[in-house]
Amino acid sequence: MKQLLQLNNIHVSHGAQVVLDEADLTVAEGQKIGVIGRNGSGKSTLCNIITGHENNYSGTVNKSANLHSAYLEQHDPYQLDETVIDFLKRYSKQEEWQCGKIAARFQLKKELLTTNIGKLPGGYRTRVKLTAMLVEEPNFLILDEPSNYLDLRTLILLEEFLLNYRGGFLIVSHDREFLRKTCLHTLEIEKGRFTIYPGTVDQFLIFKEEQKTQALKYNKNIEIKHKQLQEFVNRFQAKASKASQARSKQKQIENLKTIDIGHPLDNVRIKIPPVNKKKAIALKVEDLDIGYTGNLVASEINLEVQQGAHVAVLGDNGQGKTTFLRTLAEDLKPKSGICKWGYNLKIGYYAQHIFSALDQSISVHEHLSNVADESVSQQEILNFAGCFLFKGDDVKKKIRILSGGEMARLYLAGLLLSKSHVLILDEPTNHLDFETVEALGRALKEFSGTLFFVSHDRTFVNLVTTEIIEVNNGMLKGYKGNYEDYVYHIEKNVKDEFVAENVRISKTIEKKKNIYQIKKDIKSERRKASSLIRKVEERININTKKHDEICQLFIDDPASWSHESNGRYEKLKKLIKQDEDKWIELSEKIETLDKAIEEN
Repeated sequence: MKQLLQLNNIHVSHGAQVVLDEADLTVAEGQKIGVIGRNGSGKSTLCNIITGHENNYSGTVNKSANLHSAYLEQHDPYQLDETVIDFLKRYSKQEEWQCGKIAARFQLKKELLTTNIGKLPGGYRTRVKLTAMLVEEPNFLILDEPSNYLDLRTLILLEEFLLNYRGGFLIVSHDREFLRKTCLHTLEIEKGRFTIYPGTVDQFLIFKEEQKTQALKYNKNIEIKHKQLQEFVNRFQAKASKASQARSKQKQIENLKTIDIGHPLDNVRIKIPPVNKKKAIALKVEDLDIGYTGNLVASEINLEVQQGAHVAVLGDNGQGKTTFLRTLAEDLKPKSGICKWGYNLKIGYYAQHIFSALDQSISVHEHLSNVADESVSQQEILNFAGCFLFKGDDVKKKIRILSGGEMARLYLAGLLLSKSHVLILDEPTNHLDFETVEALGRALKEFSGTLFFVSHDRTFVNLVTTEIIEVNNGMLKGYKGNYEDYVYHIEKNVKDEFVAENVRISKTIEKKKNIYQIKKDIKSERRKASSLIRKVEERININTKKHDEICQLFIDDPASWSHESNGRYEKLKKLIKQDEDKWIELSEKIETLDKAIEEN
């Protein structure tokens, strides 16, 4: 395979923190690469270097002339008052039919194309951005955490597109299922270096585990050898006859090196403090209507949830999942109806905007100590901080200097330490790397309290869920099957729609090809008719001139008129009449062909 991209000796540092150090990477045509690594390891930095958004680095980046890359932008490149099709044409500078062809693959068709983007729900706006990225037919895509913004249906649509995509791509994601289904190579960023593995993320993790096992075995042998040599040195270093041997053994000890195991991806362990579980109703909802002023989102909701249930709230973006959670958390008043929690239940709520209420003047450790239940020890608090990537002196950092992602992790960690009987979590995994996501999933699976949550991470949802509520078309209802059944149902619908859309697009393209061929044939026929009519006009002009000359001769000298001149006169008259009839016939044909060209 031809090389598309080569990074050599890349070094990036933010102050004293080294992100990438002498990192090398080669990407070939058609490679489908999933990028994994701890938060802060340099995944987004890599994407920004490739796209040109990061210039503060040393080293070289060589791009092939054949590289035509596209990047899923984190900001919104559209205007809210633009229609979908107007934005796509402006952004891509492509024809309307080209934009429509790609948009249809993401279920953006018919009236949606002429809808103002500001009127679309969030999931559909991301579909618009995906379409804009793909219209110019790039051969290499860069997707940085796309699953953070996509609902399940859109994520599956993207998967189907990528599975059929002929080019290559580089995807950063904490959704292992998404990486597993789409990527054939795995790139790990660890300790400032790139390691690319020719296999899926699961195959890579097995390989890493085998490496770890071998390293542990090697280190154990080194430790045994070190102990044996040290015993010899301790025993004989004072004896003159053995002193030289002891010095030799000491040098051997100094040359013994163990393999640094580092931080294996599966070492994150989260243990949520237990809460008392009662056999009682946690939540009762009767004839509940939810929404905002002038906007009814969902109505006539009736639910009864037992304590200890782990309820996944699922549905497409924009259908009302967050509105429902906000209502449960009493962050939004019901429009009507009853929403009643069980007696004396402590409720904890996590949402993407909630962490902005953190006290900016205190440290990470102070915040966790303040919000943790009094039964939680300081060691448990420090351990928990480490699980959420606040290690060592990080716990001393003031909240005001944390990034948005760090604040989100801190707020979530504090919430889990609070020993709330009910947790309401809206997209808790967005700022976590996938090993922490899965550790959180395993911890919440064992959580003894009641849980309501929204997440698009399939591995996480599958780990945690005991019940499903689906939000769709202004209604909330329980889903009878398990989460795997739900995903299968969505996948089947999406795949059927995807196949049907591909067939429709193929037929449309074939029709366009046929129309193009028909138009081409019509134009060819018109050119022939135009050529013939010019020849007919030339003959008419010549014969008319000869006819007029004979007439003039007769006028000037009637005595010169003969049977022979009369014969030529009549023949020319007949030829002119035939050509005039032919000219009328060709003119009508050209007019008909012109109409056919306009219609096609």
